[in-house]
Amino acid sequence: MCGRTSCHLPMEVLARACAYRDRQGRQRLPEWRDPDRYCPSYNKSPRSNSPVLLSRLHLEKDADSSERIIAPMRWGLVPYWFKEADLSKLQINTSNCRSDTIMEKRSFKVPLVKGKRCVVLADGFYEWQRRQATNHRQPYFIYFPQIKTEKSEQVGAVASPEDWEKVWDNWRPLTMAGIFDCWEPPEGGDCLYSYSIITVDSCKVMTDIHNRQVTPRLPSEGSAQALMPAILDGEEAVSKWLDFGEVSAQEALKLIHPTENIAFHPVSSMVNRSWNNAPECLLPLHLLTGKELKASASSQKMLQWLATKSPKKEEPKTPRKEESDVPQWSSQFLQKSPQTPKRGSACLLERWLKRGQEEEPAAKRPHM
Repeated sequence: MCGRTSCHLPMEVLARACAYRDRQGRQRLPEWRDPDRYCPSYNKSPRSNSPVLLSRLHLEKDADSSERIIAPMRWGLVPYWFKEADLSKLQINTSNCRSDTIMEKRSFKVPLVKGKRCVVLADGFYEWQRRQATNHRQPYFIYFPQIKTEKSEQVGAVASPEDWEKVWDNWRPLTMAGIFDCWEPPEGGDCLYSYSIITVDSCKVMTDIHNRQVTPRLPSEGSAQALMPAILDGEEAVSKWLDFGEVSAQEALKLIHPTENIAFHPVSSMVNRSWNNAPECLLPLHLLTGKELKASASSQKMLQWLATKSPKKEEPKTPRKEESDVPQWSSQFLQKSPQTPKRGSACLLERWLKRGQEEEPAAKRPHM
């Protein structure tokens, strides 16, 4: 499945990376719609807005279906039949859509039959590997293999954070198959465009990463499989998926299958918290050795308050060891030597804030 992505490229860079040829063979760049709603991020989660490609014909009645638009949409499809004004009352998880049941769920079948197909754009997505005999999960960043150019660096040859910045000069975005819908609020107002990422069984390359504890099922329920996004590899696949005017739903579904053409590397566990949004989220783990990770702004403020405002007990009149030169509140990820546990709510909160590196992503709700 896919529950966390990165898409941090500037609008103009992302548009250039999505250059295509229309039906007449002319080189084109997709046009942005509602660009103010695009919020670049290294750590996107469901319910946030992400850029998707779709046919211009969805928005303009007389347009050529081969022409493309980039538009930010809400991740997590809101079904057309949902009648509540409060989206938090939607009790189903629609961030992903399984390819093997897409024609069985009306929330997904109706948009697919109507041709509401889109391509979700991302730098890549994150997946967590469970370490054997422990509860720790190692996050990985997964993306298209990148081609080295005169301006960019080969991903596998990156030796420093400075070199890593050059990788983005000609980055090939990941293109994932999705479906979208337009939901009309019951009390009136602007329509909400939202999407779901189609998932397929994991490829062999991802088997070691995307392994998970499988709960035994009854024969009638089918087998439980690890899933990955349905990646559209190449311009031809992207073009056919988007061109609903020329390619039927049945033909388009033949494009949905696992691909082995992916690359990945381990990253810092700071990506576990969805509000951590920094380049370190997807930086190769070996480049972070010896580099201090920054706490989020809200955590830093709380840690500073705890350091200066929390009640202090009278110091015992015993000799003290010389203190370390390391600032006490420099980072929530800083490893310290064991100390005698403190009491009090402020100290408990202090220790809770420092557990960010070890925590895992929030559990996801069952899929449709």
